[in-house]
Amino acid sequence: WCDNVYVLGGRIAVEAGATLTICPGTIVKGQAGTGVNATALLVARGAMLMAEGTADDPIIFTADADPLDGTNLQTKGLWGGVVILGKAKAGTKGTGADVGTASIEGIPATQGLIYGGTDDADNSGVLKYVSIRYGGTALATDEEINGLTLGGVGSGTVLDNIEVIYNDDDGIEFFG
Repeated sequence: WCDNVYVLGGRIAVEAGATLTICPGTIVKGQAGTGVNATALLVARGAMLMAEGTADDPIIFTADADPLDGTNLQTKGLWGGVVILGKAKAGTKGTGADVGTASIEGIPATQGLIYGGTDDADNSGVLKYVSIRYGGTALATDEEINGLTLGGVGSGTVLDNIEVIYNDDDGIEFFG
């Protein structure tokens, strides 16, 4: 199942207690959409994403429209991106005070997708040799998903050799 192309339609969540493992060379494409119809891969607090590509076989998250031939589509924000939520302390901007839990902009806490807690060593998985392309779609006014959004991700999580290109909002944004 490595070297396959998978297409996501809508918000796909890896639920707490589950682990999603993606092999080197795999391509994950997100269908176009904005607002409540935005496609994104969401890793809930307590879940894990194991995406360990290699220099020769990276894992690519991209828009469904990407022909994967190096062509620049000239359009950014075609899909949401990757969101990883963890159990580390969720501080507030500028104060460092722990606020317990919080939600990522544009993703209501009522969907059960919150971040934060008390485990600063939380492990939400591994992202190595990963390319994220054409993400950053708007969910609401001034609320976008980034190429890679990390909320309350603990020190047990490994992030190494990550590329974010052709993104419409921040390449990587950390909350907490």
